[in-house]
Amino acid sequence: MGTGFRAVGVRYTGKVKRFGAKLQRLPASLRAAYAESPRLFWLRVSYLAAMAYILVFWRAIWTPDLLFFMFLGLFFLYGLGRQFLLQFGPFVLLLLAYDGLRSFAPLVNNRVHYTEMIDFDKWLAGGILPTVQLQQWWFHGSVSWYDYYFYLAYMCHFLVPLALAILIWRVRPAHYNRYAASFVLLSYAGFVTYILYPAAPPWMASEMGLIPQIHKVSTDIWWSLGVQDFPSIYRTLSPNLVAAVPSLHAAYATLAAMFVFRVFGRRWGAVSTIYPLTIWVGIIYMGEHYVVDALLGIIYAAGAYALTQRLFDQYGAHARKIRGRVIRSYARRWQAVAATLRR
Repeated sequence: MGTGFRAVGVRYTGKVKRFGAKLQRLPASLRAAYAESPRLFWLRVSYLAAMAYILVFWRAIWTPDLLFFMFLGLFFLYGLGRQFLLQFGPFVLLLLAYDGLRSFAPLVNNRVHYTEMIDFDKWLAGGILPTVQLQQWWFHGSVSWYDYYFYLAYMCHFLVPLALAILIWRVRPAHYNRYAASFVLLSYAGFVTYILYPAAPPWMASEMGLIPQIHKVSTDIWWSLGVQDFPSIYRTLSPNLVAAVPSLHAAYATLAAMFVFRVFGRRWGAVSTIYPLTIWVGIIYMGEHYVVDALLGIIYAAGAYALTQRLFDQYGAHARKIRGRVIRSYARRWQAVAATLRR
């Protein structure tokens, strides 16, 4: 046992030393960047400070279009704007299209389900509605610190998936297409379900007197933070208030953690589980979803992950060959056109 402890100690000591060496190199790299172009250096610093200010202090919801343009400007300053636009433009457009289509779901099917989720949650919890029980335990008439914690995680619904996509793109690019495809597949699977099965959240059922009174905690936090509206394009999109089954908040968080396990290993994967656990508890406590909504979100995430992995494993190599042929074909045509113009 003593030998095992010494081995672990040596391994972690080595990691600490390597991390310290990286920190020592950081000032040198910053000085080199400043020496290369002082104006560009301060422009990057100013832009990063502005991004931090917007994310922390701007009283609005972080939506995909807002985040996309913020990161596009950042990567443009680092000479990667074109690559970012090509990689993330289709991804964000598909997510925006999904949210735009989601608002039309009630027009296709207006038979809203209210009681099935209530019955399932009561059966699961032995006759008690978990949302009501959690609010009896934790909500005391005013906003508490943990309300902000749960709602902050709730607001990261788009920020975390996009930030993780950027990290995978820069650090593990071989996994990026699988990740993006999984999220798009998951989003549209949710959209189809919203059409087939419109379902009301707990706060709406409470307003209709179908369950005991619960408090819409998110509204109190909105007003306490001074949040007024969605920014940018989202202001023009009508939200679908009966899109509770499945919970895409639970689904996105679960899928993100699954990819952290796959891409970065078990250690970081274990750390990443804090986020979905927070989301699962928070959406139920705040009255945004029932337990069954969260469970179905987890199942949808697992299904999207498994299906995407299988499709990429079976057809990924063939698709890459076709993509390569198409790119080479267009490159030859462009070269021919350029040669013609030069004449």
